[in-house]
Amino acid sequence: QVQVVESGGGSVQAGGSLRLSCTASKLTFDGHAMGWFRQAPGKEREGVSCISGGGGSTYYADSVKGRFTISRDNSKNMLYLQMNSLKPEDTAMYYCAADPRVRYRACGRDASEYNYWGQGTQVTVSS
Repeated sequence: QVQVVESGGGSVQAGGSLRLSCTASKLTFDGHAMGWFRQAPGKEREGVSCISGGGGSTYYADSVKGRFTISRDNSKNMLYLQMNSLKPEDTAMYYCAADPRVRYRACGRDASEYNYWGQGTQVTVSS
């Protein structure tokens, strides 16, 4: 059973930074596209960013473009989301997800493309 585990959430003031990390056990990490999603109370889950299996292709939601950076280290089975210039509207539970398909050159923007999900890590940004 693939297990996805996120870490790195916390509480920061607006303008601050956080780095989320994610690892997936029992998954040959290399080659699987990975994504970050978030869900705020009372709102639907939204895609934040994704990265192709090879790391060469990325996607960012307009709301985080220029502030967040997704990266991966396949040698360590690790996925990261560096979040800078955080805003109160970034407050949400952040989820890491793994695509079961091997996709070296693309990543999915829709949650339905990901089969393996972590439990989430809370990010709270105060004004």
